[in-house]
Amino acid sequence: MTRFWKASAIVLLAILALAPLASAGPRRGVIFGGGFGWGWGPGWYSPYWGWGPGYYAYGPTANTGKVKLVTQMKDASVYIDDGFAGKAGKLKNFPLRAGTHTIELRTANGRSFYQERIDVIAGKTIELHPD
Repeated sequence: MTRFWKASAIVLLAILALAPLASAGPRRGVIFGGGFGWGWGPGWYSPYWGWGPGYYAYGPTANTGKVKLVTQMKDASVYIDDGFAGKAGKLKNFPLRAGTHTIELRTANGRSFYQERIDVIAGKTIELHPD
């Protein structure tokens, strides 16, 4: 009878350990943890090294492309689809959802000096030269 209870406990622990994998959606990113080490629980629940397959650092999803701005005007304001995104000096290379977008650059006084409608393709980089 004790073999039955031991086997039942092992099966129950296996189900509890694998349940998050079965219920989770597809994971994208880089695996950082895992292996046998100290810590508690599977690695994706713990910031420590656990006994699970690892925890994940999420990056841009597969349906994004990149836009690279090559400009000398670092203080120009960048607007994407009529929304402020930041300064050109900080947004040198940024991810953007796949599809059609309008990129606009404005001077410090609000005058538009560059506007282009671009098609972002997933996994590709578009290079813009507004100068």
